[in-house]
Amino acid sequence: MELKKNRFGLLGRNIAYSFSRGYFAQKFESSGLLDHSYENFDLPDLLTLKIMLDEQPSIKGLNVTIPYKTEVIQWIDELRGPAAEIQAVNTIAREGDRLIGYNTDVVGFEKALQPHLKPHHKKALILGTGGASKAVAFVLDQLNIPYLWVSRTPKIDQISYKDVDQGVVDEHHLIIQCSPVGTFPHVDQKPDLPYGCLADRHLLFDLIYNPEVTAFMKAGLNQGAQALNGYQMLVEQAEEAWRIWTKKPQ
Repeated sequence: MELKKNRFGLLGRNIAYSFSRGYFAQKFESSGLLDHSYENFDLPDLLTLKIMLDEQPSIKGLNVTIPYKTEVIQWIDELRGPAAEIQAVNTIAREGDRLIGYNTDVVGFEKALQPHLKPHHKKALILGTGGASKAVAFVLDQLNIPYLWVSRTPKIDQISYKDVDQGVVDEHHLIIQCSPVGTFPHVDQKPDLPYGCLADRHLLFDLIYNPEVTAFMKAGLNQGAQALNGYQMLVEQAEEAWRIWTKKPQ
């Protein structure tokens, strides 16, 4: 691949499946930015990240995905916007010799969720405690929707999956799946929940976008619940990253 003057890419691990490379390549081309390119930086760890960025100044920006959204902060010179409070970064922009960290998942999740919220969505369950879940919690705080974290290894103010019973499900009509469970190719997997307790008042939001209908979503739909995948969130956060990188309107 020809190296362009302005290189961007996705930083993560095992990311060959990602939509980002095709999305941004097409966006750069359609915008006439022929000296821009987008590639995958599939790294087994972050030990070489700083060296790579120091040696390749043509890399001007990165999206960051699992599992590096929090770990990458050690290499960031400044956190801006919600990233500072959340302590999770999914977009990096180079300004001179400094790396600036942002969290565009916040914008993406809010724009994807809000059109589907109804008055009875008063409380939420957040499944998973990784970097994406922190952006989700930030948005729910802004929307004044109380939430409860569910984790395989719960800490203070969190519950385990075995603690999610009929009473918990009845009280929380918004359930957001932030873990990688169910990601391609393990499409038959889903979080361990009492799906039979779900009803038509529930809204399930799975941050996964591949497959289009996850096993988590399917289990909710079978109970009459509404279910969304993460594609619209992905598009919205990508558009926000585009604005940061190019200083152009979306």
